[in-house]
Amino acid sequence: MISEQAWADAELIWDFHQMHHEPRPCSVAVGLGSHDLGVADTTVDLYQRGMAPLIVFTGATSPTTRSRMPHGEAVHYRERALELGVPPEDVLVEPNARNTGENIRLTRALLKDAGRPVESVLLISKPYEERRAYATARQLWPEVEVISASTPMTFAEYVATIDDPKLVIDMLVGALQRLQLYPDQGFMVPMPVSEAVLTAYRHLRDEGFTSRLIADPVE
Repeated sequence: MISEQAWADAELIWDFHQMHHEPRPCSVAVGLGSHDLGVADTTVDLYQRGMAPLIVFTGATSPTTRSRMPHGEAVHYRERALELGVPPEDVLVEPNARNTGENIRLTRALLKDAGRPVESVLLISKPYEERRAYATARQLWPEVEVISASTPMTFAEYVATIDDPKLVIDMLVGALQRLQLYPDQGFMVPMPVSEAVLTAYRHLRDEGFTSRLIADPVE
């Protein structure tokens, strides 16, 4: 049972993780692989709305996707895009990335090798990964403008799709911890975090929403 306070804290962090960018036409739409096929659907929707002339899906497999997407996240995303009517020549696949940093680095290299100039990137991720993806791209692809996007939904709507509130809150807490740790490791640019969000993070951490935390403590 999730307490009323924990739910409120999680909603605050959920909102913080989103960049609230307004999608606009960019050089390319990059869909970051994950267990969530909604990322592919949203990428296709943005493509079909004229927000990008080209799609890149990036991602290998992970323990959570290996059984559902045995050919790799990016490959399955591409298959979904073709089902939704995207021409094959407008979808590139980067099948090797195993984390967000590799998503960015390998996609950048793929587009360079393909001779596709990039001035701006429409970066599509899970809703609670928007800020982390943005900060990573700004660090590793600094010469392009980055617009973050995800499937529009509330925290409650997302929890309903996963049907595991504790797991979702664990993921929110883990993503926020990484936003605090990874800039010092050179993985992403620093992103200011308000005291209200940090307080919510500490509340949830202390209540045991810790399965997605990594070893380094963050106070």
